[in-house]
Formats: sequence, structure tokens, C-alpha cells
Amino acid sequence: MIHSHDLRDYLESWPFDPSDDVRIVRGNDGRQIMQVRLPLGIEQYEMDGRPDGLHPHGMESALEFHLARLAKAKAEGEETAFQLDAEECVELFNEGVLYYYRYVRCFQIKDWARTVRDTARNLRVFDLVKRYAERDEDRVQLEQWRPYVLRMNAVARAMMAVDDHRFEEAVKIIGDATGKIESLEEMDNPTFKFERERSLLALRELAQQLERDRPVTELERLERELKKAVESEQFERAAKLRDRIRALRSPASM
Repeated sequence: MIHSHDLRDYLESWPFDPSDDVRIVRGNDGRQIMQVRLPLGIEQYEMDGRPDGLHPHGMESALEFHLARLAKAKAEGEETAFQLDAEECVELFNEGVLYYYRYVRCFQIKDWARTVRDTARNLRVFDLVKRYAERDEDRVQLEQWRPYVLRMNAVARAMMAVDDHRFEEAVKIIGDATGKIESLEEMDNPTFKFERERSLLALRELAQQLERDRPVTELERLERELKKAVESEQFERAAKLRDRIRALRSPASM
């Protein structure tokens, strides 16, 4: 019996639709798997661990392997001798791309927690390479993308806060990330400059949106009404509003 390797029937069972091209399914062992429908095929990602399910060097990821090497060097007082050569950096870069592909799709389906996890993980790669890479070009290769990854991480964390109705925390997260990107060391690199400006613009726009969408407290509503009453010279109403504001601000009301 000849087994066909033609995937047409399987692909036709899930037609390509760019507006609905991600689905979460269960593997034979019950684990969650993310599948992405592309125009000419399907990609599959593990939802946890390394996206391709491999275990380089017998560990969850190459990052964990090199972090273990670093920890051993520190324990032996040999940190100054620890370095990442070009081949090791390539290994980390290629692995980081897998996590990038996954967190972009997690962001798409609003899986904020996994987006935060994977972006934070890739930022750890950036930090490791920046400090220990032998070659300057390897450091630049990742640092040019730091503004973008910081933005994605901050937006996902802010959306988690919004989902929990913690609007003030969401605004703070965005503000902190904006400050962090603004304070990044300057690089004479067009990608870095583009990603920094694009990320700052996106974060500022999101901060404005959060301020618009944030539920108004009773105290804020009364203060706005007071301002309008004073501007329209409705002094009696203004006096009553002041009394209500004072009552809300008094320790007994807290």
C-alpha cells in the first residue's frame, strides 16, 4: 500500500483566512498546541517550553543551557572568562526567532500572559548577549530590536491589567516602558532608531487611549462638574459640589 504525502485534503479542511488563521488544539497527550494557517501550509507551535518542542543540550532551551554555564562560571569565580562566541550567539538568535514567531501570534489572539512570558524571555537573551558576547556585531544584532520587544512586553502587561480593571496600573506600565525606551543608549543604527520612534509613538497613543477609556470615579466626576459650574457661574451648585467633594475626601469616607 502506497501512503500519500499529499496534504491537500488536510489543508482544504481548514481554508486559509488571514483574519482567522490561528487556532489552539489539543495534542494526543492533551497538551495545548497552537496552529497557524498560512497560504501554503500550517505551522505548529508548542504553547509552553521551546516553540518547536526540541531540547537543545538536553535542556528546555539554548538560553537555559548558557545561563547554566554562566551560573557555573560565577560559582567557580570564573565569570570574567565567560563569553559567548559567534556560533553560540547564532544559536541564541535563531532560538529567539522561534519565540518571536510564537509571541506575535499569542499577541494576536490576546494571550497576554504568554506574550509577556516570551518577550521577557527574549529580553533575557538580549541582556546575556549584550554583556557576554565576544563580538560587538553580535550585541548590535539584538540591541536594535530592544525597543520593539520592550513595547510588546509592556502592551501585553498593560492589557492584562486592563482586563482586571486595574487601569491606573496599566497607565503606569505604559509610562514606565516609555521612559525605559527613551533612556536607551543611543545607537547609530537605522533599525534601532526606527523601532524606538515607532514604539514610543505606539505607547503614547495607547496611554492616551487608556486615559480616555479609564472609568471615571465619583470624585473625578464631581470635580469635572464643579469646574463646569464655576465656569458657567453657577455658584450655588458649585458650593454644593464642593461640599460633596470634601465629604468624599474626608477620612471617614475612606
